[in-house]
Amino acid sequence: MTPTSHTTPTHPISTLLVANRGEIARRVIRTCRTLGVATVAVHAPGEEDAAHVREADTAVRLPVPEGRGPVDAYLDPGALVAAARTAGADAVHPGYGFLSENADFARAVTDAGLTWVGPSAEAVEQMGSKTLAKKVARDAGVPVADALDPADVRAEHLPVLVKAVSGGGGRGMRVVRDLGSLTEEAGAARAEAASAFGDPAVFCEPYVERGRHVEVQILADHHGTVWVLGERDCSAQRRHQKVLEEAPAPGLSEEVRQRLHRAARDLAAAIGYTGAGTAEFLVPVTDEGLGEPVFLEMNTRLQVEHPVTECVTGLDLVEWQLRIAEGEPLPGTGPPAPRGHAVEARLYAEDPGDDWRPRTGTLHAFDVPAAGLSFVPLTAPGVRLDHGVETGDTVGTDFDPMLAKVIAYGHDRRDALRRLSAALAQARLHGVGTNRDLLVRALRHPDLTHAETGPERLHTGFLTGDRLTDLARPLADPATEELAALAASLASVEAARGNGVLPPGVPAGWRNLPSAPHRRRHTTPLGRETTSSFRSVRGAHLPEREDVRVLSATPDRVVLEVDGLRRAFDVYGPHPGGADVYVESALGSVTLTPVDPLPAPEPTVDPGALPAPLPGTVTAVDVAVGDRVHEGQTLLRMEAMKMEHRVTAPAAGTVRELPVAAGDRVPAGAPLAVLDHTDNDEGPDQ
Repeated sequence: MTPTSHTTPTHPISTLLVANRGEIARRVIRTCRTLGVATVAVHAPGEEDAAHVREADTAVRLPVPEGRGPVDAYLDPGALVAAARTAGADAVHPGYGFLSENADFARAVTDAGLTWVGPSAEAVEQMGSKTLAKKVARDAGVPVADALDPADVRAEHLPVLVKAVSGGGGRGMRVVRDLGSLTEEAGAARAEAASAFGDPAVFCEPYVERGRHVEVQILADHHGTVWVLGERDCSAQRRHQKVLEEAPAPGLSEEVRQRLHRAARDLAAAIGYTGAGTAEFLVPVTDEGLGEPVFLEMNTRLQVEHPVTECVTGLDLVEWQLRIAEGEPLPGTGPPAPRGHAVEARLYAEDPGDDWRPRTGTLHAFDVPAAGLSFVPLTAPGVRLDHGVETGDTVGTDFDPMLAKVIAYGHDRRDALRRLSAALAQARLHGVGTNRDLLVRALRHPDLTHAETGPERLHTGFLTGDRLTDLARPLADPATEELAALAASLASVEAARGNGVLPPGVPAGWRNLPSAPHRRRHTTPLGRETTSSFRSVRGAHLPEREDVRVLSATPDRVVLEVDGLRRAFDVYGPHPGGADVYVESALGSVTLTPVDPLPAPEPTVDPGALPAPLPGTVTAVDVAVGDRVHEGQTLLRMEAMKMEHRVTAPAAGTVRELPVAAGDRVPAGAPLAVLDHTDNDEGPDQ
């Protein structure tokens, strides 16, 4: 393979346009501010007050093609180049996702006389396409996993993984175990890939049930120097989307580690790669240990998980992207040796109790008190927070559901895991459901904590099946929920003292029938109902539970003694526009919805109606009025947060109404279809 030819840039960057949004845009802007480089943000209509827009020196609104959504604003190379010219930028940083691995965009930037912060368009073309990258790797002598066209898949190839040719992040990926579902799954993958990356192409590769996903970070300059900055383990994934990442990868033998490093270096050198890049490998896990690594793909951009490498090397990878783009050579001293250990957790807005559907709403509170820094490398053990949202922001369905990355750096792996699990457990996350409890339980699970001594215990199947269900349980158990509900009830009684309802001198909770206790009911997000009972006598609150004593109570803090142990509960809410109450304690975070003692009658709902499970856009309607459908048949498809969601028939029946069409944007709960159910499954119309 002939290395890609390129011209070494010689001029410094003065103004950088970040062709992205959210957390990664803020990350790049932060480094630019440190270096004295002016920044330009771009945004879709409606994002004028987004955090990355507020923090940039200049911002440009991108046009949205007629009939398309906000995500499409970030997928138009011409509009992004025009924005750079309008704002006077002389360089473009693509971030990750969107057009970050689009060779046409890279070429459009350089053709316009601007500096592209990344590898050459030719290198992006060779490595950005996963199928072409496999060929390049094979020619360079790097072992690879086979790539198949979906049309060529046969029974003997199963199971296979359908993957998007471009992009990453779990988008456009489906596991296929029988040929009958291949066409449908490949179609769904194409739709997701087109939405997320602007390229619907997909391919198939053998699916390994248990493997270690290990990737190698490289930096390469325009003078022929390639640095290998160690490796990361990204095996803890849910539905092919990375959840936990760490550096260095635990439990690898030095032989395997060096083999991975050498393969990544050879691959970069083979094409004359420049800038930051990541070579991803799969290491099969067998009963005997780890097998032979095979190359999966190369990401020609900065990775979401780059902070863990920054922690263990002390390097600012965004800074080095800019310096390499300016033509600066890497130091001749070689890369720094990794020190300590770092672990990253991705915090997603999703509901474990509702098949992990993305969640939307207002973030009434978003706070990780343990985090001392944001968007900059940690130089000492601690916690870092890289986030795209702030308290008060609205989480919608147009973009990726990742709210933030929480990164812990420790003296060793045990130190980092403990710091990270504690930081997440103590975080205040109010208003939108998240995967926080899953992250904390996973970080404390023996198979993950002992991955150094038992490398086969951590693999890509770690977050699947019954284990995933168990790990996704709320951190707060039913007993904690009962105490939290009591605390919320006491706090609400105390709040009544200060809102002018009670005359002076009348104690909170006073009743003209002192023999009758207060009873307050709440429900949890999983639908469990709690009832709290207590009496208020001469200003003192007396719970009916004999094992609980109230030590103090204010509108925002209640201290209880439970079986002789002092427990403090901080109470928040209801927030404006919401009814939920949030109770934080060392026992776990609890969200409670007060039950109205005199509820309004619920509206009548057609028993055959299928409501939208979340806000989104209808992308396809697969049936027509009058069609007979069977249980589980796909009726229509929706797109939300760059993922496809299928709406299926809950039982056999006939389609009576279809009030939506492809292209319609619908709110959560909107009627999508109405079925007349039948007693038996007659199957679909032929």
